[in-house]
Amino acid sequence: MPDRVDELAKRYHIAEGYIRERGDWVTTPDETKAKVLRAMGVPVDGKDELPDPAQIRDIADLSASAFWPPFLIDQRSWGFSVQAYALRSARNWGIGDFEDLARLAEYAAALGADFIGISPLHALFIAEPRRISPYSPSSRSFLNPLLIAPDKVPGFGDIETPDLAATCVELRDTKLIDYPSVAAVKIPILEELFAHFLKAGPAEAKDVFEHFCFEQGKALQVHALYEALSEHMVAQGHNAAWTSWPEAYQDPTNIEVRDFARAARTRIAFHAWLQWIADAQLADAQARARAAGMRIGLYLDLAVGVSPDGSACWQNGPAIAHHARIGCPPDPFSAQGQDWGLVPFSPVGLSEARLEPFRAVLRANMRYSGALRIDHAMGLQRLYWIPDGNTAVDGAYVAYPFRDLLEGVAAESWISQTIVIGEDLGTVPPAFSDTIVRAGLLSYQVLYFSEEDGVWRAPHAYRREAMVCASTHDLPTLRGWWTCNDIDWRVKCARTTEAEALIQRQDRMRDRKYLLDALMGTQALDPDPAYAQAEEMPDAVILAVHRFLAATPCRLLTVQIDDALGVVEQANLPGTVDEHPNWRRKIAVPIEELGEHSLFRAVADTVAAERPKS
Repeated sequence: MPDRVDELAKRYHIAEGYIRERGDWVTTPDETKAKVLRAMGVPVDGKDELPDPAQIRDIADLSASAFWPPFLIDQRSWGFSVQAYALRSARNWGIGDFEDLARLAEYAAALGADFIGISPLHALFIAEPRRISPYSPSSRSFLNPLLIAPDKVPGFGDIETPDLAATCVELRDTKLIDYPSVAAVKIPILEELFAHFLKAGPAEAKDVFEHFCFEQGKALQVHALYEALSEHMVAQGHNAAWTSWPEAYQDPTNIEVRDFARAARTRIAFHAWLQWIADAQLADAQARARAAGMRIGLYLDLAVGVSPDGSACWQNGPAIAHHARIGCPPDPFSAQGQDWGLVPFSPVGLSEARLEPFRAVLRANMRYSGALRIDHAMGLQRLYWIPDGNTAVDGAYVAYPFRDLLEGVAAESWISQTIVIGEDLGTVPPAFSDTIVRAGLLSYQVLYFSEEDGVWRAPHAYRREAMVCASTHDLPTLRGWWTCNDIDWRVKCARTTEAEALIQRQDRMRDRKYLLDALMGTQALDPDPAYAQAEEMPDAVILAVHRFLAATPCRLLTVQIDDALGVVEQANLPGTVDEHPNWRRKIAVPIEELGEHSLFRAVADTVAAERPKS
């Protein structure tokens, strides 16, 4: 058996092991290989016919190249990044929505910005609104209905909404987003709007809705069925995860599910209608961004996988590897490795389906995006699989048809005219970044990762074919980094000891000095010894960081709105769930007041001066 497992592992491109960052070799156990093979649908006992393996073609003569708009060839552009749900406004219902996004884009365009970057808008679990991570979606092909702006849905002025205004004020005034309360207000109003649509909606609108359902096809039908059935199961005392449902309902082709679908036709139509409304509002946001002068508009984000208990996995597509999760092996930052709890595509299933499931996900996310970031883009080449029953310590790298996937990305980007950014951070295979750049994708450059041995990379040394930023949603804000707020949180959440934290804070103080040296050495910051002693990152240093990054040759620069507002807290602290308020923070200033915030305006003016539109 071990010999056969080894033979099959080679045939299906399961790595023999990997080299840890400290340089030692870790061998993949035969038991892990066997589990990974089974997760791919490959029998290891020799009794059943073997599926064809994915063909790993030579990347050397890759000629396909993703879309670049003509202006990016000889110009540099910039924009803002923000969590869509985090937007605050005088009109929203306690959570950022598509109308907020459109208004932010219009305002940012007037400042010279070319795009607004946001975290994934993927469908989550509407029947279980406490599940809020945008990177752990139920489906990557559909949208989160909680981001709908009900007051912008046709017919809103015709329905009775007693006490709604007061409730919305309460939701807007909460320090953190209260997702269950938001859902408890939004969904009933949306139900009334749907009933109004069925009763009094114009015939033309009903025709458009019908066309949308036809265009989206079976995928929308099954997703809407999942949403309706999920609600029903929660009402019966189960939860939204289909893996917890009675066995008869765990397969959408079972007779019990078909019986439910016949009985719940109107509710299924409601969930399809929600997707139509969300789609229309997102399209409107992109149209308004472009009309306001943005040359890119919305810059969306594609999660690396899906939750095993959500809509995408319930549909049971052959390309999904149901019995594996993805993550990363142990490293100096995580001795036990990481299990992200997400299900990957199977390279075998993808090849059998001629990559259509992958390309369908791309199409869904490029539909209204001027740019798309692929989270953990290394997954185009390989992913670290953790089979069911194993921990992250006992996983294995699985190779993907890298060339074919890059060609698929290139083709879809040209069809939709979408710029593609590959997030190439973390454990990056050799030459990976060079390869994706050769394929027309932009690399992802982060200031924090540009320091080595006390020297911060000079602006001219950054890659031209890249998007650059100071920080991301998973990293401390500039002011949080300066004050060691992320280290303090890791102590609070028992992710590090006080002794370890003391060393980390000392290192951070040293890195602060090195950063100031770099900023002053490039004339981004006027010399002043007082900066080194400042407890809080001075506004002048925040401005200097953005001036420094704006001077790089990188085609795109992203200004995180939290950094431009001088916020200390970050959106997400990796490795935590409830210990830190992940994905619940609101931006510090409502959209309507951004223009009155002196630091925000100064950052925007600084970047726009360095990267003007010609």
